[in-house]
Amino acid sequence: MSNQLGLEGMPARLVRVTPSRLATWDDCRRRYRMTYLDRPALPRGGPRAAATLGAVVHNALQAVFGVPPAHRTPGRAAAHVDRQWSDEGFRDDAQAAEYRARARGWVADYVERHAVPDAPEPAGRTLGVERWVSAPVGTLVAEGRIDRLDERDGRDGGEVVVVDYKTARRVPDADDARSARSLALYALAVRRSLRRPCRRVELHHLPSGTVAVAEHDDASLAAHRARAEASGAALAEATEQFEHARPGLAEDLFPPAPGPQCTACPVRRHCPEGRAAAPAAQPWAGLAP
Repeated sequence: MSNQLGLEGMPARLVRVTPSRLATWDDCRRRYRMTYLDRPALPRGGPRAAATLGAVVHNALQAVFGVPPAHRTPGRAAAHVDRQWSDEGFRDDAQAAEYRARARGWVADYVERHAVPDAPEPAGRTLGVERWVSAPVGTLVAEGRIDRLDERDGRDGGEVVVVDYKTARRVPDADDARSARSLALYALAVRRSLRRPCRRVELHHLPSGTVAVAEHDDASLAAHRARAEASGAALAEATEQFEHARPGLAEDLFPPAPGPQCTACPVRRHCPEGRAAAPAAQPWAGLAP
């Protein structure tokens, strides 16, 4: 946590958060405690194929967009998938080989459309890949790593665009882009840290080749900020109480929220309510078809 001057010159506490931290708090407070507060850290579930696949694709695209456009080719992009590949979480060697080939095709096609010179849907000038941002956003310090920042011609000229890669089964749409709190917080942090216009956020779904776009305005960004501030204040208060709590109070401060999402929860082995709410998903569940 950090401080800034608040009302009447009194220091106001700034809560340092990442989008994933806020999302975990909102989804399940017990998982939040087990993930971020318990020490020593509890053992988590094993690797999941969808997470492995996502990491490989992200790393390959980081390598592609980290070099000048003249050096970006579909073949080199596919080769980066091979260099980054891991079989962790897949059902067997055959399934891993199938998705390795798919990932090569997804990344090569993406580069052909967006990254090579004279691409039909050019990405614009790349300002950063895996760019870490940390900036005051209201009562928060919003932090996180952005997949890519592009500079595009916009209403104010040279507008910054937040790009997020997706490889999951579900194909995101414009509503998903608009409602993604992580992207809105990144846009606000970019505005503050780079002092540049940033309204447009995009979800690039590699398996389908689609791009879901949202154009925020001041009102929509303010709404995201208000919800994030409310969650940040609540988790900060619970964390402070937890640090000084008597034995047993943790369950009251951080109750479980059992439901279908418990099927793939990384801490389900430590949560009886979660195990009762949903059967465990196979490690390879969630892969794009």
